[in-house]
Amino acid sequence: MTAPLTPPHQQPPNDPWQKSEAGAAPQAPSHPHAGPGAEGAQDDTSPSMEVVRAAVVALALTVLGIGLGLLWMWLAPRVPLISTDKAVFLKDTEGEEAIGADGTFVLLALAFGAVSAALVFWFNRRGGVPLVIGLALGGLLGSLLAWGTGVWLGPTGDVVERAREVGQGVEFDAPLRLGAKGALLAWPMAAMLVHLGLTALFGPRDPEPEWTAGYWPPTPAPGTQDGTPT
Repeated sequence: MTAPLTPPHQQPPNDPWQKSEAGAAPQAPSHPHAGPGAEGAQDDTSPSMEVVRAAVVALALTVLGIGLGLLWMWLAPRVPLISTDKAVFLKDTEGEEAIGADGTFVLLALAFGAVSAALVFWFNRRGGVPLVIGLALGGLLGSLLAWGTGVWLGPTGDVVERAREVGQGVEFDAPLRLGAKGALLAWPMAAMLVHLGLTALFGPRDPEPEWTAGYWPPTPAPGTQDGTPT
C-alpha cells in the first residue's frame, strides 16, 4: 500500500524547488534578507578591508605620537645642570627629575593608549585581529616618534656648548632623555587592554540558537518508512 502523493497540478505555487515545465533545473530560493546593500556589507567585512582599516589606525596613531612628544617636552620636569671651569655637574645630585621625566612619559602614553583604543572601538565595534595589531603597531611607532620629538625639540644635547653659552655658575637644563626604554610599551599595552575590555563588555554578540518545538528526527507519517512512501 502506498501513500497518496500530491498531484503535479496541485503543487504549492511558491515552491522554489519545483522544476519548470520545460524541464529546467530547480533554482534555490533567494535569501530573504538579500538586498542592494548585501554585497557592500560583505565587502565591508572582507579580510582586505580589515587590513586597510588596521593600516589606517596604525598610521593615525603614529602621527599622533607628535602630540605625545610635545606634551612630554612641556610637562616633563627639567634636570638642572651647572658648569665650572673644569666640568658640568648636576646642580642637585639627589634630585628625581630624571625619574620624573620617565614617569611623565608613561602616564601620558597610558592616557593616549586608552583614548585611542576607545576611539577605535567607537568607530569600529566589530574589532578583529588586524585591528588589534594596528593598534599595537601604531602605539609603538607613536611612542618612538614621541620620544624622538621630545628629545629633538627639547633642550640641546650638546651640553658642553650650552655650558659655554650660559657661562660658569649659571644653571641650565639638561637634555630630555628617556632612561627606561620599557616606557615605549605603555601606549601599545594600554591600547590593547582597553580595546579588549571594551570588546568584551560592549562588542557585538553572536546570535543565540533558536530551539523549535518538536522531536528530532521527526516521526514518520503513517504508511511510510523512514519518511519515504512504501
